[in-house]
Amino acid sequence: MSWIVGAVGGFILFLYGIVPTFQPSHFHRIYAAYGGIFIVMALLWGLIFEGIVPDSFDLIGALIASVGVAIIYYAPRKGEEKLWSNSQ
Repeated sequence: MSWIVGAVGGFILFLYGIVPTFQPSHFHRIYAAYGGIFIVMALLWGLIFEGIVPDSFDLIGALIASVGVAIIYYAPRKGEEKLWSNSQ
């Protein structure tokens, strides 16, 4: 019975990874931004719930990841509508 539960769990995890790729958006950018946010949230989780204070390398890494998220998500790209344009 436990192998069935494991197989079902594995299939659900597979779907969790595959289904978002079918969204009509730039999935690669969204997924990269999610990764950066995940890093910051993991450090906050450790601080709030486990009482582990991030060291300077943790903070520098999170800052680098956050800058990367901003670059990936907000950088203007040729042929795409500007994110903050006033046109409708």
